[in-house]
Amino acid sequence: MNEHIIDIARVIQLAVAPVFLLAGVGALLAVLTGRLNRIIDRVRVIEKEVVTVDHPRRDEIHGEFARLARRARLISRAIVLASLTGLIVCLLIVALFVGDVFTIGLARIVALLFVLAMLAFSGAFVYFLREVLYATAGLRIGPP
Repeated sequence: MNEHIIDIARVIQLAVAPVFLLAGVGALLAVLTGRLNRIIDRVRVIEKEVVTVDHPRRDEIHGEFARLARRARLISRAIVLASLTGLIVCLLIVALFVGDVFTIGLARIVALLFVLAMLAFSGAFVYFLREVLYATAGLRIGPP
């Protein structure tokens, strides 16, 4: 078999791990966008309630708007960082192929991209955790 094909096959094997990481990023993005959609749906329900009548709970509703806005900001930041992770991982895969095909020493760049991807991914999880903790801190179960 052609040695060049064997080299490319080896690079593809190396790129499989980052591809699995991309699958994890995609799963996290699905969860994050689902949470953001729920927040947006809740805001729309409350807006209809406030607009239709001079609601006696207006101050309470404005407080809920503020909480939902904060949650949306936290989730949005997590989405940005998760998306950035995916982009960096894609660049990492490209660097693996370019380095091998053109025999360029990109080991440091690949390592740097991997570290950056892990930092961005960690940041996405931190914002996700903050949003979950914030959402559950204000949770009321049962009658007031």
